Amino acid sequence: MSSTSTSRPLRFEAWRLMVLYAVIALVLAALLLRLINLQLFQGASWKISAVDNYTNEVSVPAPRGIIYDRNGYILARNLASYNVVVTPANLPDDDSDIQRIYRELSALIDVPVGGPITDEALEEAKLYAACVPGPTIGQMVALQDTIAPYSPVKVKCNVSEEVARAVMEKAVDWPGVGVEVEPIRDYPTGSLTAALVGFLGPIPASLEEELRAQGFIPNRDKIGYAGVEASLQDVLAGRNGLRVVQVDVAGQELRNLEPPIPPTPGNNVYLTIDTRLQAAAEASLVQEINFWNTYFDSIRISSGVVIAMNPKTGEILAMVSYPSYENNRFARFIPAYYYEQLSQDPRHPLLNNAISAEFPPGSVFKLSTATGAFNEGVVTLDKIIDAPGKLELCEKFNPNDVCTEFNTRPFVDHIYEKKPEGFGQIDFLRCIAYSSNVCFYKLGGGYLDEIPQGLGIERLGEYARALGYDRRSGIELLGEADGLIPSPQWKRINTGENWSTGDTYIASVGQGYVLATPLQILMSGATIANKGKLMQPTIVRDITDGDGKSVEYWFNPETLNVTPFQTPGSYRISPFTPNMKWDVTVTPMIKGYSCDAGYCSLTDDLKVVKPEAIEAVRVGTRMAVTENPFGTLYREFNKFPIAVAGKTGTAEYCDDVARAANQCDFGKWPTHSWTLAYAPYEDPEIIVVAFAYHGGEGASVAAPIVARVIQAYFEFKAIDIALQNPAAGE
Repeated sequence: MSSTSTSRPLRFEAWRLMVLYAVIALVLAALLLRLINLQLFQGASWKISAVDNYTNEVSVPAPRGIIYDRNGYILARNLASYNVVVTPANLPDDDSDIQRIYRELSALIDVPVGGPITDEALEEAKLYAACVPGPTIGQMVALQDTIAPYSPVKVKCNVSEEVARAVMEKAVDWPGVGVEVEPIRDYPTGSLTAALVGFLGPIPASLEEELRAQGFIPNRDKIGYAGVEASLQDVLAGRNGLRVVQVDVAGQELRNLEPPIPPTPGNNVYLTIDTRLQAAAEASLVQEINFWNTYFDSIRISSGVVIAMNPKTGEILAMVSYPSYENNRFARFIPAYYYEQLSQDPRHPLLNNAISAEFPPGSVFKLSTATGAFNEGVVTLDKIIDAPGKLELCEKFNPNDVCTEFNTRPFVDHIYEKKPEGFGQIDFLRCIAYSSNVCFYKLGGGYLDEIPQGLGIERLGEYARALGYDRRSGIELLGEADGLIPSPQWKRINTGENWSTGDTYIASVGQGYVLATPLQILMSGATIANKGKLMQPTIVRDITDGDGKSVEYWFNPETLNVTPFQTPGSYRISPFTPNMKWDVTVTPMIKGYSCDAGYCSLTDDLKVVKPEAIEAVRVGTRMAVTENPFGTLYREFNKFPIAVAGKTGTAEYCDDVARAANQCDFGKWPTHSWTLAYAPYEDPEIIVVAFAYHGGEGASVAAPIVARVIQAYFEFKAIDIALQNPAAGE
């Protein structure tokens, strides 16, 4: 039996096709949505990322401004430093050619070639910064090749000009090797002006974010660390330029994407100092120190300060802080061993001791006591004061204390050992001229019925502050100290004790708790010399742009900011204009006190210093030169061709250095040496203060320094006039 088979057609299920279409549609929709999201919603950010991948911003360093003295002598400048660099991507392809270049280059720059490059060798190279000896040429180039092959690596820094020329002559034979010119700071006057000019250093981590926002590049750009380099950083630094370039994946520059922004050079700064006078002042100080150290056959005087200023304008003509440091050693980097040596030196050479160190002023402070005593009527010109060699004081901590043998202490005059009977009967002017301690004890704290009510510590503080003590001067330098004029409240807070009459006696002669910077002492003398006018001390004479035109700048002593516009409390430093802080004979700044029975209470009165009080003190300072034999400056200036006036000071002290040397024996403390003098007397144009640490008697040690500086000033002035120097006499 035969049968026939018929095939049934396959039935296609439509839903399967629909599912397939749906899947395809969903995939296409997802791709479309993703494309829309990338192109429309995230397109801008992806475009930025793409641009960032091939865009690089190159900062172009700005030349730093030059620093000059008042006569145009360069104090800080930029010199070309030559670095030998190797660009890995530009080296030959053949390794034997590379090794030949390394060998020939090594013989020229004295850097080893090195052996095979291993992972350990690369890790070792990472431990060294640029320009620090250690890694081989091969290590440095191989490390750079892994980071940025088209960027040059420094294999030898600060080579001589001869070596740089030799490398450039070999450019054809040494592909990939070149010379990079890098500016470094140079200080022609070195340690002579280091305390004023300062030095540069790398950007610290604490300021990195702030300075990055201003366009600075860490690990390349430097900022001022001290002196004018620091205080006028914004003026000198300028502004870096910018190049926006296209780079490939290896970092090779292809083209500029935007017009380059050129760097803005820093402005140039002219200081008020005269380098010639600065050198004369330092030489005078060092000569005196060496003389006395040789005389005593020991390092007796370890440090000192000399400042010269024009009292009519406030211009600092010289400012010496000895010992100093060599700021050229910080030009490329700060050597750790040298910095540690300086920072551990008890003489603090890194500090400008003219403004940052506080010392007891001793008898130069008597100008404040004399001004206050005369102005308050404690003493008159015809008042005769008994000045024995020694007086006995009943020291009271309260006005009602009873005098006993236990609270009676002797106070001696500086002449006591040579002349036990003292100066005898003298008037007010000779109190100043002779610098009689006993006289000023009485003027400051009173004495029995002779001077029933002395000036008192409260009123003494008012007059001291009016002459420039107890506050920063506001000079354009960082790190200025404010000194200390004590008060009964200060003593109770800081020592837990009441103020005593003995404290007033000691403060009246600039001892005890009284502290001042050399600049403050100079300011006090300048106020007297300038007949009551205290000018703002300044070290900036002018600030100019690249074309030599003066640029207006203002300095705020409170914020220490330099701005091209005036802010509250600021004064103009460029173009130079003398700025008067105050005139004590016009500005009511002396707070009134009512003193009776040992107590002084503050009143609502504000008073000025009478011109006759200033003039009386001026006459006393002149008599210090003319009075023979007790005038403290008679020996130095009596034959001087120009009329000079001034005040000496010998200040006892007991600091950490003296205690370590077992010198703080009661009644035999070591002494600092001070002298303050100005000339010509009638119309002063220079005032000089000299300080010698552990120098002893001011008239013997500091006075000769001041005399030589004043003599040098007038000799330089005569030379300038003869040569028709336009700066002469300014």
